[in-house]
Amino acid sequence: MQTEITSRIELLDDNGLIKQEGYARHPFWIYNREKIRAPWWRIKEWDYYAVIDQEKGAGITLTFSDLGYAGLFAVCFVDIDKGIYRQIDTLKPLTCGKSGLQPDIDAPHELRFEDKKLFIEIYREKNHRRLKFSAGRIEGEVVLEQPPEAERMVIATSWAEKRTAFYYNQKINCIPAKGWMKAEGEEFRFEPATSFGVLDWGRGHWTYRNRWYWASASGLAAGTPFGFNLGYGFSDRTPASENMLLYDGRAHKLEEVVFEYDVDRIMEPWKIKSNDGRLDLEFLPAVDRRSDFNLLLIESVQHQVFGRYSGTAVLDDGTELAVDNLAGFAEDVFNRW
Repeated sequence: MQTEITSRIELLDDNGLIKQEGYARHPFWIYNREKIRAPWWRIKEWDYYAVIDQEKGAGITLTFSDLGYAGLFAVCFVDIDKGIYRQIDTLKPLTCGKSGLQPDIDAPHELRFEDKKLFIEIYREKNHRRLKFSAGRIEGEVVLEQPPEAERMVIATSWAEKRTAFYYNQKINCIPAKGWMKAEGEEFRFEPATSFGVLDWGRGHWTYRNRWYWASASGLAAGTPFGFNLGYGFSDRTPASENMLLYDGRAHKLEEVVFEYDVDRIMEPWKIKSNDGRLDLEFLPAVDRRSDFNLLLIESVQHQVFGRYSGTAVLDDGTELAVDNLAGFAEDVFNRW
């Protein structure tokens, strides 16, 4: 079942339960942290940006997150065609939801974090998001001009074993990017004709142990902005999946998808298909951005694999698009947090 939400609604009721689970093409749910029925250390909030130039295969990712017991902040340079990445990250203990992450994804705001290892500043005003960053030999500034009427993926689902645990997420694909970045002794330029960003904006009360799968890309198909968001593996997806194609500012809904690959041979080609036959992709990995740590009560095994996609995608009206060498990423993440 795919339940679409089409009007404004409070996300949670007074008991901390999602009022209406499903998916949307616009941010209709109203998030209120005070209605969450969970201790502060169980609440997870994050803004994650990835910007990739499709021609050069180079990009930057920024992580600004508050996990309750700590904030995780990261700057990562990726060069898909050269098969390299450089990441600098840091933890700030006991952030307790006070990192400045906002309840409204589109409201004007400023996020800022700085320590001895890195600097991140995210500024949102009108239709643009300005990203400034520096970490070691990585620095840059990028402006994302978000088309005001463009549709996006929005989902709100809970866990079957604990209905007050919930996942509220928005993914904005295909945001044209303009700016510059220095990394590995080179300077890179981002231009709106070939460079696109994605924003992964998440808020929720998660259960302790989870494994998820996510794939994303933003670029062009037939000369028109095209991207996709695919994900599964966590929370009860009976009300809706988060699988969407984004083409020319419109969201086209898919049902279920599956990633076919071997985690022990993760750099070998992946197959990604939908159950309705509308998506058939091959993903050729180039870089495994891996993180693996175990701190007794907290454990994380993460593979964010960058590479290129080729295959076919079918829109809601039956139009078939050729996906040709589209740069993006796919990930397999296990967390106890």
